[in-house]
Amino acid sequence: MSGRGALRDIPPIVVVPAALAVAVLVLPLVALVARVEWSTFVADATSPEAMSALGLSLATATAATACCLLLGVPLALVIARASPGVAGWLRALVTIPLVLPPMVGGIALLFLLGRTSLVGQALELGLGLRLPFTTAAVVIAQVFVALPFLVLSVEGTVRAAGTGYERVAATLGASRWHAFRRVTLPLAAPGLVAGTVLCFARALGEFGATALFAGNAAGTTRTMPLAIYTAFNGAGVSQGAAVALSLVLLVVAVVILVLVRGWRPGSAA
Repeated sequence: MSGRGALRDIPPIVVVPAALAVAVLVLPLVALVARVEWSTFVADATSPEAMSALGLSLATATAATACCLLLGVPLALVIARASPGVAGWLRALVTIPLVLPPMVGGIALLFLLGRTSLVGQALELGLGLRLPFTTAAVVIAQVFVALPFLVLSVEGTVRAAGTGYERVAATLGASRWHAFRRVTLPLAAPGLVAGTVLCFARALGEFGATALFAGNAAGTTRTMPLAIYTAFNGAGVSQGAAVALSLVLLVVAVVILVLVRGWRPGSAA
């Protein structure tokens, strides 16, 4: 049945709340675009403060995405190949940052790695590292909130692909590492790309955990979301720059959705 034919089967009473749902999602974005001062958009988006926040956001989001790839792909493989009981528990743990308020995540990171915690004291005394309120803290906060997007995307793709091709590779003499590189990863490519893009987008837009664990220091921890928040509270960059940066984030989100859709199976249908 075609999509158009399926829509005819929907009761008319359902169309109204569906249209309202679309309005709830779209109208705030329309209002944002309507508030952009196009005459000063380029100047606002390229001001020194805005460029500093943008550069820091891109750098930290890239570093966080790289960390998520190093940690998340192995975890996704373990979940996909584990027994149903173990996989269920691991999947639940991975999902927690998705439903946890970001502020709570920031507090948790502060209690784990802060100067008064055992881990924080060990890092400071042993290695001379103070993580809270540093650029490294921004990356850690972004990894915490973005990692689930990568893990769940890759795990779902690997699990759906099954183990048949890997077993065939093993019968042909391939080692586990060789089968992982030449069979498992190529099969997981759609989920890996989608997860990486979503992970980067989530890291780029992270605010709550970063604010509590890393602070809001210009040039050090003030990412784009924090610059926008600061501007609307009457400090830092101008409000025009905040709106401009908001529009930049919106454009990035749209581009990301287009990229992810292009990698979904059957997306060309």
